[in-house]
Amino acid sequence: QVQPVESGGGLVQAGGSLRLSCTVSGLAFRNIAMAWFRQAPGKEREFVAAINAWSGRNTYYADSVKGRFTISRDNAKNAVYLQMNSLKPEDTAVYYCATEGGQWSDLYMSARYYLPNEYQYWGQGTQVTVSS
Repeated sequence: QVQPVESGGGLVQAGGSLRLSCTVSGLAFRNIAMAWFRQAPGKEREFVAAINAWSGRNTYYADSVKGRFTISRDNAKNAVYLQMNSLKPEDTAVYYCATEGGQWSDLYMSARYYLPNEYQYWGQGTQVTVSS
């Protein structure tokens, strides 16, 4: 059974930092692309960041987080991370880790990474609250 599990959420003041972690069991982790999405109350789930399989050399970011958030992966630990700096109140949301399951080529990912329906497996989410 494939199960992404997020951790690291919490309450932080505006301008602060948090680091989210996601571990995945049930798949060969190095073979899978990973992404972070978020959903604020009353809003659609939105793309945050994504990273390709194996090397993790290809990363993608939503415009709203570019320059503040960094996605990375550690294949030895079966983990993907989201370092969030300069947090803003509008970053408040439940953050979800997702994976496509190991089917994507880098070319396919380059066109699809931001689409939530393209991801097969999702974690339960972790709450991030940024106070002003």
